[in-house]
Amino acid sequence: MKFFSAAALSLCLGAFTLNCFAQDVSVQSPDKQLNVSLTVADGKPVYSVTYKGKTMIEKSPLGLMTNEGDFSTGMKYLSNTQGNVDKNYTQDKIKRSQIHYVANKLIYVLENAKQRKLNVEFQVSNNNIAFRYEIEPMGERLAVVVEKEATGYKFPSTTTTFLSNNMSPMTGFARTAPSYESAYVADAPMVKQRPSTEGYVFPSLFHVGTDGWVLLSETGVTSLYCASHLSEMSADGVYSIEYPNIKQNNGFGSTGAALALPGYTPWRTVTVGDNLKPIVETTIPYDVVDPLYAASKVYKYGKGTWSWILWQDNSMNYDDQVKFIDLAAALKYEFILIDALWDKNIGKEKMAQLVKYAASKKVAVFLWYNSNGQFNDAPQGPRNKMNTSIERKKEMKWLRDIGVVGLKVDFWGGDKQETMRMYEDVLSDANDYGLMIDFHGATLPRGWERMYPNYVGSEAVVASEMVYFNQSNRQTEAVHATFHPFIRNAAGNMEFGGTFLNKYLTKNNQGRSQRLTTDAFQLATAVLYQNSVQFFALAPNNLTDVPAFELDFVKTVPTTWEETVYIDGYPGKSAVIARRSQGKWYIAGANAQKEVLKLKIKLPMVAGKKVQLINDDAAKTTFTKQIDIPANGELEIEIQPNGGFVIKQ
Repeated sequence: MKFFSAAALSLCLGAFTLNCFAQDVSVQSPDKQLNVSLTVADGKPVYSVTYKGKTMIEKSPLGLMTNEGDFSTGMKYLSNTQGNVDKNYTQDKIKRSQIHYVANKLIYVLENAKQRKLNVEFQVSNNNIAFRYEIEPMGERLAVVVEKEATGYKFPSTTTTFLSNNMSPMTGFARTAPSYESAYVADAPMVKQRPSTEGYVFPSLFHVGTDGWVLLSETGVTSLYCASHLSEMSADGVYSIEYPNIKQNNGFGSTGAALALPGYTPWRTVTVGDNLKPIVETTIPYDVVDPLYAASKVYKYGKGTWSWILWQDNSMNYDDQVKFIDLAAALKYEFILIDALWDKNIGKEKMAQLVKYAASKKVAVFLWYNSNGQFNDAPQGPRNKMNTSIERKKEMKWLRDIGVVGLKVDFWGGDKQETMRMYEDVLSDANDYGLMIDFHGATLPRGWERMYPNYVGSEAVVASEMVYFNQSNRQTEAVHATFHPFIRNAAGNMEFGGTFLNKYLTKNNQGRSQRLTTDAFQLATAVLYQNSVQFFALAPNNLTDVPAFELDFVKTVPTTWEETVYIDGYPGKSAVIARRSQGKWYIAGANAQKEVLKLKIKLPMVAGKKVQLINDDAAKTTFTKQIDIPANGELEIEIQPNGGFVIKQ
């Protein structure tokens, strides 16, 4: 018999306890600034987040509830494994083109009262956290329905919010809501006077007092799961993951997710910083996902014209579309978008001729489609062409045969798994026919720029049509613009359809609906807003009534970028960012405040170089001049109220 000393036995038992029973586990970012701690408290798994030693998320719940058992209470810690992730990838339609993703990885293994396992996987990179759940097979059970999620976020009491209400289902125009077109509200208290009954859409931004910022979202949503949103804050101060309202899409489809086992949930993402730079520059929506299929061809991106935004439904005729094809050709734009009602007012035979005419002008065509016929009452056609496999493939074959290159598919109105399946089916089928897809009246893209090679963008914002329709949105256009780099565009591509250069948002450019922002502001949004295919709200008259230097800018501004850098700003007040394309830098800024904004900004990327400045004077007249950036890269600049500026290398 072998005997151990008391000291050796104590050491052995200590090691055994640490390895087998310790449930307090943590994982840090590679730079050791961001820390996630996990434990099980009274049978409930919880996590917390600190950044540079300061609490950003207090102890918050984890877990799932399924039809095969509860994985949020009565849980027991089993084990954990740790490792790292190191990958390089290229992406041609997001805020960076070359990405090196490095993260530390933790898999935290739990067991419920029925001895069924739940794995929680965390990946923690510098300034970013992504986590998801894996449910393992349960004996004979190889399928499960996830009914609810316990995942929550509890912020320190000093936190203020930048949130956008989730719209009530089956409301709004032709019962198409939610259309994801609610505005964000700046620096609101967590405890709201008028709580949101439907919660808040992703992404959601939180200002944690003087300690920093947190951006919440999700990524990796496919046909295998529903999309989610954030609940209103509970009485105990927790925002939770919520699944779609059962009333969405006219009540068709379940609210949870049916999952084959082993199966994963989408990734929940948390971006953290003590300033806004990590928020603007994050690539976490793409870092943890991969392409789901190969591109059927090389897709080319760029700019386009569209008549509907200013000329509206009456322009959906052959002759007016010729005028906008000619406008695109004059601007050297790649595309024209022909919007709703073309099927009725132009027809397929004439459309084939129109596409041929556009090709003769080196302009490619996007066509508008209603996503469905059974989920809402939107009367615009074409209808019932995208929602069934047989009709969709028949239509897409015709589109390919006549030379159409892309579709704008509108009126989705839901986040259910059934709806996610239709998004994916449209994208996958379109790729088979070499078609790009742009979604409107649609949810936030959740990593789709990387996952689906022919996906080019989504609206999911108070976009240009709302500026056209509504005086209040014209009054707050600059405010909304200064949200987007920090919130909506931080998480995904945003097809805004803007850059108005008409003084009045009318066909004849006079009389009513006066634009309240400057030309320099409008030019700045072409850089501030990120989307690989962007349709500009220009009109044929702009070829003669807009200064030549403004036309030169809208002709040459890129829509894809190699790098994006935060320069300055505060959401709802101002925004200044820089983007690089083909080695050339574009720096753009906007001011939503009532006073002139005087800034001293650091622009090391153009230090010591001569650049073109487009700005507004005190009378809000837009001008241009060549300036020399000092060798130290510092520049003093003034931005007028509702104004903007652009620097072009």
